[in-house]
Amino acid sequence: MEIATVQGEKRTLGGHHANDRLRRRGLVPAVIYGHKQAPAYAAVSRHDLELALGHRAHVVKVVVEGQEDQLLLKDVQYDHLQKTPVHVDFMRVDLTEKVHVKVALEFRGTPKGCSEGGVLVTLMPDLDIECQLLNIPDSIRVRVEHLELHQALHVRELQLPPGITTRHHADDIVALVQPPRVHAEAAPAAAAEGAAEAAEPEIIGKGPKETEEGEGGE
Repeated sequence: MEIATVQGEKRTLGGHHANDRLRRRGLVPAVIYGHKQAPAYAAVSRHDLELALGHRAHVVKVVVEGQEDQLLLKDVQYDHLQKTPVHVDFMRVDLTEKVHVKVALEFRGTPKGCSEGGVLVTLMPDLDIECQLLNIPDSIRVRVEHLELHQALHVRELQLPPGITTRHHADDIVALVQPPRVHAEAAPAAAAEGAAEAAEPEIIGKGPKETEEGEGGE
């Protein structure tokens, strides 16, 4: 597993205005916690963080004023457009201990049922797994070309890498091939809904409010 490097600097708590100034400099406010140590506060490079997120990194090497730590990317908050990270939580962990994380599923192949007009529906885009920190995969590949019409793929059928277990129930459905009639019946309803929306004026509401990390205002 390749470990991305994220550069950062120390910061002091200063509330919304201080965090906004950091973001204008291309930095993302961050908190580092865990292992019964006091939380540490940093501001990390948004560019480095976005590169790590783009590669689906779970573990990153955070460098703050010359000190390097390998940390688990625990949570990322985004702006109201859900595009730009505005805050990140890192967790300290022992490299040999097991952690719980979500890993994306990559579906490969075209199901046999699609030749009969069926459509592959993925019900589980990611998987809750448990493994050692350095064994976290970037993603888990799932083969679906064998699926027939009306056939479902269950968690128990997934081929997980060695040393990785899942927290899902064995009978949970990961994906299934639905018959074409489901979509044919949905089409008139979708058309009616679209006509109703076209007849009414568009109302633009406020987006979700940005969430800070529990810091006091200035």
